[in-house]
Amino acid sequence: MAARTLHSSPRILPLYVRSAAATFVPGAGRLPFLAGGGGAGAEIPTDIQLELPDVHVDRDGLAAYAKLCRFALRDELPATYLHVVAFPLHLAVMNDPAFPFGAVGLIHVANRIEHRRPVRLDERLSLRVRPTALEPHPRGRAFAIVSEARSGGTDEVVWAEESTFVRRERTDGEGDDPAKREEPPAPPPATAQWRLPADLGRRYAGISGDRNPIHMHDMAAKLLGFPRTIAHGMWTKARCVAALASRLPAAYDVEARFRKPVLLPSTATFGAADEAAGAIRFAVRTARDGAPHLDGRISPR
Repeated sequence: MAARTLHSSPRILPLYVRSAAATFVPGAGRLPFLAGGGGAGAEIPTDIQLELPDVHVDRDGLAAYAKLCRFALRDELPATYLHVVAFPLHLAVMNDPAFPFGAVGLIHVANRIEHRRPVRLDERLSLRVRPTALEPHPRGRAFAIVSEARSGGTDEVVWAEESTFVRRERTDGEGDDPAKREEPPAPPPATAQWRLPADLGRRYAGISGDRNPIHMHDMAAKLLGFPRTIAHGMWTKARCVAALASRLPAAYDVEARFRKPVLLPSTATFGAADEAAGAIRFAVRTARDGAPHLDGRISPR
């Protein structure tokens, strides 16, 4: 599969505008330059692949990210930071005219990162992203965006990620059947409480570029089915990894399942517990009633 090489990172705002048009403007998906024209039962063309060579990490952007997610500022990148760098490519893949639906309205349900070795701030990287085929899911159909970061001009993959999204569809006449959903496990005992401000989504959007309307303004969130704005799942995951930073090995995998959205403002609890072979299980819950937001696990490589 040949990758299309980009000369610079895609601009996110125009991609979101195009995606919103494909989602909300009737018939827009039939335009040849917009995603979203596939209709019910359409498949994702898995030959879409984008590559961005010679990636430079912005020091100021990294510092702002570290501050908001509570990472210590170091010469090595947090495992979750390259998601931010790769995100414009994710959005560009989902805006390809051959992509069957718009990105706005998709549900981010899981994320898995392979932090294969420490990656230095000044290290030259190349990024490559591609989508996977759609698969059945209790809430519709799911697919993933797979990303890989290679060191310099070599074939060494130093970081890899799989972000899973659900396209809500009525698959069996029943729609979204709660009985088919996986029940979240009992969380570890809470060890910290986080007070999340109303503007957290806008602040993370300003750093990450992920300006999905559900994170930006209450009115837009309500139009998409939420009572008010919600936190980014990848901010929540990053905050968990930062809370465990002193216990992390040099190389590890970190996976997370995103459960119920974190409404803003709110108060959440965090807990972590050791498991066999050096693994760590962690979870985020609503402080008020224990509603599940995130369940994750870190495994040494």
